[in-house]
Amino acid sequence: MAFYRIGVLLGDDIGLEVVPVAVEVLKIAIAPYPDIQVEWVELPVGLSAFRTFGSSLPAQTVDILPTLDGFILGPIGHMAYPKDINCFPPHMVLRRDLDLISNIRPAKAYPMVPSLHQGVDLVIVRENTQGFQPDRNMFAGNSECMPTPDLALSTRVITRRNSMLAARAAFQLARQRNKKKKVTVIHKNTVFKLGCGLFVDCAQEVAKEFPDIEIETCVVDTFAMKMVMRPQDYDVVLASNLFGDILSDEAAGIVGGLGMAPGLNLGPRYRMANATHGSAPDIAGKNIANPFAMILSAQLLFSWLAHEKQDDSAIQAAQAVEAAAEAVLGDKAVVTPDLGGTGGTLQMGEAICRILEDQRNF
Repeated sequence: MAFYRIGVLLGDDIGLEVVPVAVEVLKIAIAPYPDIQVEWVELPVGLSAFRTFGSSLPAQTVDILPTLDGFILGPIGHMAYPKDINCFPPHMVLRRDLDLISNIRPAKAYPMVPSLHQGVDLVIVRENTQGFQPDRNMFAGNSECMPTPDLALSTRVITRRNSMLAARAAFQLARQRNKKKKVTVIHKNTVFKLGCGLFVDCAQEVAKEFPDIEIETCVVDTFAMKMVMRPQDYDVVLASNLFGDILSDEAAGIVGGLGMAPGLNLGPRYRMANATHGSAPDIAGKNIANPFAMILSAQLLFSWLAHEKQDDSAIQAAQAVEAAAEAVLGDKAVVTPDLGGTGGTLQMGEAICRILEDQRNF
């Protein structure tokens, strides 16, 4: 019997709607498997936590997170946060403090959803805690500075450790997916000979551990063009932080937008499901937020944990969630307006649950 302890952090705005739907879908998916036991641990986070506990990331949440197998974090509405030192975007702190090095961002085209291309099924693995991002690439201080009013400096951080870990996550994912079994490493070592050179060297070293997985390299600007023209050619794409951030949004645009873009953050010890999109305060509370990305983010988390535990039942349950979520996309009566439907957040989740229940009763 496999046991999972999974945290539930609702986040802000539409997070209060889409996260409960994602959790309910997972609960229905695992119900047929008595050998799967899950403890769901709800924890405060975000603006509501700041109002109640005086911090957007309360101490009780920080203390419990290390005891979990993984956790689901809803979208965060940090643009509306007050200017208070205790009210900050918690997902950025969690990525840094929990060493969530690899950000997994799938982009898949579905025949029922309008998109620039069909037949696309790729995943971008983005190094998550270094690179150019100044909010997370330093132990203390900030990697951006202005020595004079007319001069701004930004420092990029690339380390062997993080590059190796992100590369290993990419190759493991290519093996799990068992599709093209190829990793494309993105770089600009024509200019950044040391930083990008180290990143590519690490990926090539890790590739030796995965002889069944093909490795190729591509300059970032060339890849940006190729992905627009022929995204079907790619399987797993490995990139440093800034390149991966930009390319994953481009990939989401190719397959229908951020509402179709799930995300998973991985480190040596911790795992966090967190959809790519924001908290969309303009549609919060209206039951029209698309829960697809959040459901697939939770599914990614559960699938990764299941593979780590070599839990065949949980792997099957995770696969069932993906299939049911995809099946619903063609039903305009239940999908949300952004997908051309007349349904809502709850209706879409309930439809996915019905499919899972029908499969169980078949």
